[in-house]
Amino acid sequence: MTLDSHNFSMKAIGFVESCYLDRFGTPRQPGLVKSSWGKIHLQKEWHPQQSLEGLSGFSHLWVIFVFHQNTNSRFHAKVHPPRLGGANMGVFATRSPHRPNSIGLSLVKIESIESDGVVVSGIDLVNGTPVLDIKPYLPEIEAIPEAKAGWSEQLVKTKITVLWSHEQLEFLAKWQSESGRIHLRQLIEETLILDPRPLIYRGYEGKASPYRETHAVRIFDGDVHFSFIDNERIQIIDISRHTLE
Repeated sequence: MTLDSHNFSMKAIGFVESCYLDRFGTPRQPGLVKSSWGKIHLQKEWHPQQSLEGLSGFSHLWVIFVFHQNTNSRFHAKVHPPRLGGANMGVFATRSPHRPNSIGLSLVKIESIESDGVVVSGIDLVNGTPVLDIKPYLPEIEAIPEAKAGWSEQLVKTKITVLWSHEQLEFLAKWQSESGRIHLRQLIEETLILDPRPLIYRGYEGKASPYRETHAVRIFDGDVHFSFIDNERIQIIDISRHTLE
């Protein structure tokens, strides 16, 4: 790492292997999809077997990473968090990836420690995310029950149901059996009920829309196509599998 009083240069210690292959569909916060899966692969130069020693005694991990797929080209002091339905908010009062420095912070659950990295769950990290650092979560210091959550406390949550056909569930069962991926249905449903659609596509449920109404998320080696029937129901349109490059 090189630094001066205003500019910093950092090097990734590793990269994320994630069940989410694209930005679209990847949860916007950690912990929202508890069945989401990933592995932080550490570079050999950081001697993973030694540097990870002692981490197995912790249950959760802070991941400091880079939003490497950001598309913003200039700074905006106000952003539009998806959960605010189009209203704007100061960028430093949000978790928006569009920040002066494209750095993210996620709290994830440790599933296992391996010789070359850490398997984690509850992730909001896209495949290939560069990791700058990892740190153990200390509940006696960092858990603050009386903490306030600002504007996010006022949001109304809607219960959403995901609808499957019998044939789709059979395909899902085969996919899970062949891939060894457990909780595939739970992972897909938890991902979709967060509504990954951009704001511009919302609000036309049940009526004609000037935009496309069917979307798809890539999870592991599969594409899940879906559509919102209304604000409370998502219809699975199709599931297909592809070959990972």
